[in-house]
Amino acid sequence: MSARLTTQEIQEKLDSSPFMSFLGMTVTDIDYEQGLLTMRIPMRAEFERGRGSGQWHGGPIAAIIDTVGDYAVGMLHGRGLPTVNFRVDYFRPAINTALIAVAKVRRNGRSVGVADVDIYNESQVLLAVGRATYSTLEAGG
Repeated sequence: MSARLTTQEIQEKLDSSPFMSFLGMTVTDIDYEQGLLTMRIPMRAEFERGRGSGQWHGGPIAAIIDTVGDYAVGMLHGRGLPTVNFRVDYFRPAINTALIAVAKVRRNGRSVGVADVDIYNESQVLLAVGRATYSTLEAGG
């Protein structure tokens, strides 16, 4: 297994990707022992479900869940990982708020890793949850 990714290394990877940097994700906390990764994502007009509504579209939320889950498992492997499977459940709308994404690694195996991701608004109200599976195999494995 490779060295763990630091907060700075994850942030650099996010910032170097055109898509992920567009999302504006900021790493706010890492806990390797608990397998937790937290990020904050600001609202922007391009994420709105309807122009001027202030309501997040589900697509960016899904992308955030996948990305934060990926780096939660990936931080333990020293690299980003390919997604194998992914799902999301939306509980309530996110309106006029930044999002707080908290990923918890549920499995960190030799071939797959699984992360659950909770999405909160700035008032800590749970808005959505997601689960994704990632391939942890080394390249060529």
